[in-house]
Amino acid sequence: MPGAESPRGSRSQGRGDEAIKHALVKKPRFARGFFFGTLNRFMPIPVDLCIDARWIVPIEPAGALEHHTLVVDGGRIVALIPTASVERDYAPRERAALPTHALLPGLVNAHTHAAMTLLRGIADDMPLKPWLEQHIWPREERFLSPEFVHDGTLIAAGEMLLGGITCCADQYFFPDAAARAYRQAGIRAFIGLPVLDFPTPYAADADAYLQEGLAARDAWRHEPKLTFALAPHAPYTVGDASWEKVVVYARQLDLPIQTHLQETRAELEQSLAADAMSPLARLERLGVTGPNFIAVHAVHLAESDVELLAAQSCQVVHCPVSNLKLASGIAPVAALQARGVNVALGTDGAASNNRLDILGEARLAALLAKVASGDAATMPAGLALRMATLDGAVALGLDAAIGSLMPGKQADAIAVSLAKFEHAPCYDPISHLVHVVGRDQVTDVWVAGERLVRDSTLTSLDRFELSARARMWQERMQGR
Repeated sequence: MPGAESPRGSRSQGRGDEAIKHALVKKPRFARGFFFGTLNRFMPIPVDLCIDARWIVPIEPAGALEHHTLVVDGGRIVALIPTASVERDYAPRERAALPTHALLPGLVNAHTHAAMTLLRGIADDMPLKPWLEQHIWPREERFLSPEFVHDGTLIAAGEMLLGGITCCADQYFFPDAAARAYRQAGIRAFIGLPVLDFPTPYAADADAYLQEGLAARDAWRHEPKLTFALAPHAPYTVGDASWEKVVVYARQLDLPIQTHLQETRAELEQSLAADAMSPLARLERLGVTGPNFIAVHAVHLAESDVELLAAQSCQVVHCPVSNLKLASGIAPVAALQARGVNVALGTDGAASNNRLDILGEARLAALLAKVASGDAATMPAGLALRMATLDGAVALGLDAAIGSLMPGKQADAIAVSLAKFEHAPCYDPISHLVHVVGRDQVTDVWVAGERLVRDSTLTSLDRFELSARARMWQERMQGR
């Protein structure tokens, strides 16, 4: 898969502070284009950026480091070292001091429909089928356009960056327009190329969807922060012949496949009645499943489905808020993880959530797993936080580049303030990140070493312009 140099499903193992220091501190130190060798002992190495933090939570390995500094050069992580050693070892061009913050990898939103921010709250309190058929699809038929997708995606990118999301997996129409918005915002995006068997303003049939999507992928494939996948909507909206074409293209182009799967009980029951098998079993028969297959939702799974996902090393994206809001159910996350299935977190679209908040998803995922299993020890905070970072990167095949604060990886990092009295005392910053603070405490965000949020303010986007775009589309949809 593009961008992936390590096997999918890799896991960091919990280790003590000494192991963390061995992994993150005792690393060769590099400056861009030079290896200083023994000179390191005598002169500080010029680097682009040092970020000093009260705590650093690297995710890989597990645990937290106190009073450490993230060293960045050329957009990549050089080292994590004690802050007291920075002036001796490095000469940063910029230094950020975060004395009351936790620094951690950028959050990964492994499933969303970014442009649907323009449909936020348009039809609340409804189950999935009537919500789609009576409210969402008719509005898309009327308003969907490249301009709609660009503006909605830009607004979503701003919201996600402010909440600490540095990478998202987007699945929607007009991917070329989405790519333009993501490049403008500076956020990473894993763009799903949609496939359906019925016409929309974007394409007339499955062949046209594939043609349009692959053309967008060809146009943007060299953009460093963008990767692509094939994204058939769901087994119930895409027939066997179209799935077979998707599989051929995925294998020829080494593209992942992401789809909604077994989100509702009705979907499962209809498939059993029509095909005498689950939707997942049908996709397995068609050759869809495997390490590059990403199943979104996966709420209603039989034991045989769980075994199939595990045996095929598939990826799963858990969207707890959307599943609860649409009354779809609670995904069997603990059972999947017990069988070794990698489970990431996603928000789904803002029309069914209604916010793009991965820290909120992590907290809810942890609480749901506990109540669903009847075991308070299920999904501790460290696991929930890993699902929001490294496991999301694994699901998207990007874990060689992002998802943890390891030397050599891209410098995607976020700072979360723990300074307020209502966050005190803090005995365990990892627990605080999941169970105490929220996205409003994210103050600073870096993507590839570029600061896209500074002191809770976007640097790449104008919030007043984003508000104006949202108001314009609201007025259009309300007929004003």
